[in-house]
This record gives sequence, structure tokens and C-alpha cells, in this order.
Amino acid sequence: MNLQILQETLNLLDGSLILSDHQMKIIDRNLLQQNIHRLAELSALGKNPQKGAAQYLIRKAALEFGAILSSINDFYLARGRGEIPFTFTVPAMNLRMLTFDTARAVFRVANEMKAGAFIFEIARSEMGYTDQRPAEYTSSILAAAISEGYIGPIFIQGDHFQISAKRYSVSPDTEVQAVKDLVIEAMSAGFYNIDIDTSTLVDITKITIPEQQILNYGLSAMLSAYIRTNQPEGIQISIGGEIGEVGGHNSTEGELRAYMDGYQKELSKNLTRFVGLSKISIQTGTSHGGVVLPDGSIAKVNLDFGSLLKLSRIARAAYGMGGTVQHGASTLPENAFGKFVESEAIEVHLATNFQNIIFDRLPEGLRSVMYSYLDKNSASERKSDMTDEQFYYKTRKNAIGPYKKDTWELPEDKKAEITFALEEQFRKLFVYLGIEGTRNIINEKITQLKIEPDLKYYLGDFTNEEEVTDLAD
Repeated sequence: MNLQILQETLNLLDGSLILSDHQMKIIDRNLLQQNIHRLAELSALGKNPQKGAAQYLIRKAALEFGAILSSINDFYLARGRGEIPFTFTVPAMNLRMLTFDTARAVFRVANEMKAGAFIFEIARSEMGYTDQRPAEYTSSILAAAISEGYIGPIFIQGDHFQISAKRYSVSPDTEVQAVKDLVIEAMSAGFYNIDIDTSTLVDITKITIPEQQILNYGLSAMLSAYIRTNQPEGIQISIGGEIGEVGGHNSTEGELRAYMDGYQKELSKNLTRFVGLSKISIQTGTSHGGVVLPDGSIAKVNLDFGSLLKLSRIARAAYGMGGTVQHGASTLPENAFGKFVESEAIEVHLATNFQNIIFDRLPEGLRSVMYSYLDKNSASERKSDMTDEQFYYKTRKNAIGPYKKDTWELPEDKKAEITFALEEQFRKLFVYLGIEGTRNIINEKITQLKIEPDLKYYLGDFTNEEEVTDLAD
């Protein structure tokens, strides 16, 4: 039965691929590039088992094509050793909607600029409200790479695999297990980069900083050991930690050292030979999605680039990591992005502005329908002093999943308008962040290991749904 489903799905590619005994062979690369969008759409909008079959075939096709899911761990640790210059910051891009088309825009710019140091990511929270489980997200990215002829390592990251403080307080074992289950699901889908976020459990009521960080570093170490124990053979997952939630007070050297010293001590108890974190996320003044003013514009944010630089250098010198990570930066003024490079940040996370670009260009009728949905289904998030602009800006992400099919099926001219604007944005960001020409150094530092997908994963059931409103993006 499985072989019949695979073959029926494969027929959508007009003979450009053949599959025999689970061995994939490309017959016509150009024809595959022209038709892979059919599997991408099925992987996003279809029903199982056809949906899973499409995802499996995309993964197999990408391996044969040369688009290889990889871990950026070795690259980051090489940066920590000083083997890679501090002339760029890696963008980690959260694609919430039109993922296939947006990723195509990324790969077009990457091919044009010979860029290789960039990451696609999605947070635990985003998987919920965008209706994109890991297998679907990976499929959209890989199909986009095939469509645009991108060859080389591709980095997909689990962003904010976060412990909910509220749920942890009620049932800690259940909440930790939920994150463990997500880790297995994500790694099975080819997420070989995972950011653990237990910073929600930092307890500022404690007197000393090490006491405040105990739960944070303890759970981070435990989850890191879990990842290392279950990661695919030959792959060293790139793991990130976090010492402070976005939007709180700026992170300090004391917090970084307390977290890392405790983390390394705890991790060594679980693993005799351990590879720890490749990077550390800190707070320097941003707020996820920006702060919305009554007229719908975004308030200016003062960033502490001095702390970013100082803590990056400590992270490398004392702990061998690639450096610090900046969250929630996509709505900053364009002239701020070069400062991340000057501050030697290893990575910067970008999401909301891509969403804004798409929403601003949706057909008015569809946007109005989505906003009406929010009036009904997100009314509890509307505060008494909120303007309509503030309410819709804050909540419109909640309409992405319910209207995923509508955005996938936008007219081609409208999609072209949107992706042109996205492409221009990616081109600017890649220049500001200095990643032009990084393809060669990525290929030099990253071992491209072809990990075969497990058919049982794709034709099984990993369609977990959970409450995510209290989790960060």
C-alpha cells in the first residue's frame, strides 16, 4: 500500500524522478525543478497519507539533488576558535506564511550572492498558529531549494523550543516531555539545529544570580543530553541556549557565566564526552514583533550593542561558542543591522517584518476576512485601550494557519508582487549582515552527510496540536 501511495504521488512529477526499492534517481533535473511545487503544495495542504508521501519524496529528491539538511555546529565552533572572521552575522529566518514561495526568494538571493551562512527556523509557538509541523516546514524549504537549483548545506532550526512556565508549574514532567517529543519530531524531519529555551524558568526572586539560573541551566543541560543521545548517527546537532527572555532587562556577564558554568557542570553528569552549546541567546533591548504604537507604527528600540559585543567575546573565549544571538530584530531600522556584525553577534533572528511584508500586500478582501476572523476568535487579546491597528498587528499571526490554503492559492501575479518585495528585503539583509560570498566557507567547514528519511515517520502520525499562546516566537 505504501509503495502504491508513493508511486501515485510521484506521478505528479511527470517522470522526472523514479523510485525503486526506496532508491531515488533523478531522470530530468529541469523537469523536476518545474514540477516540485506540486509536491510542495500537497505537503502543505494535502491529507495523509498523500501529504506524508509528498514530504517523504521531497526529502528523498533533495538528497539526490544535492540540497543537504545539515547542522551548523562545526561552523559555529570554528568561529569560536577564531578560524572564521567576525565579518558577518548569520540570519535565522522564521517563515510563517507562504513558506515555499518565501524560501524560493531566499534561495534566489543566495544563489545570486553566493551566500551559504543562513538558517530557516520555526518556533514551537509558530508551529501551532501557522499550522506547520516540522515535516511540512522542511518540505517547503527543500522543495524551494530544488525549484531554485540551490545545492549545498541547508540549515533548518527549531527556534524557541520553550518550556511554558505556566504549564511547568502545574505539571513539570508533562511539560518537559512535550518538549522532548517535539525534539524527536523535529530531528526526524531534518531539524539539525535546535534552540532550547528554558529561560522562562529564571527565578528573579532568588538572591544570587546562580540561584536564579538553576532551573534554566539544569533543564537546558538535561534537554541537551537528550538531544545528543537521540541525534542521528554522524550528526552533531547545533544547540543554542538562552539566559533571558526577550523584552526583559538586558543580559549581564554574571548571568552568562552563571548559566554556562552550571550548564557545563550539569551536562558533564549526563555525558562523559559532551559537546555543549554552539551559541547563547541574550537580551539586549528588543521585543518580539516590536512594540506597536496606537497608529500601528513600530516604536523605536534602543539596543545595547556594547553588551552584545562583550558577551560574544566572553562566550567564545571562556566557553568556545560561536558567540551571542540576537532575537526579535526584524522590525529594526535597516541601518541597525550592520551593527550586529560590528558587535560580533553570531546569529540574528528575523520574523515579523517578513510577515508584515506579506500582510501589507494581501488582497484587501482576504485581509478583511482574516481580520474578521480575529475579531471573533482573538477578542480576548484586545485590551480596552487598544486601537484597531494595535489589535490587528498583535493578533494577525493567529489567522495564518486558518487561512493557509487561501494564501497558498493567491493569484500568481499577487504572489509575484509579494515575493519581489521579500527578495528585495533579503538582498538588503544579506548585504547588511555580510553573508555575501559565504558559500565557500560553509562548504569548507560543514560535512554534508546524507541522512535518509524514515518512511514510517512520514506515513505515521506526528500531527501534534498544543496550546501555544503563552510561548515566545
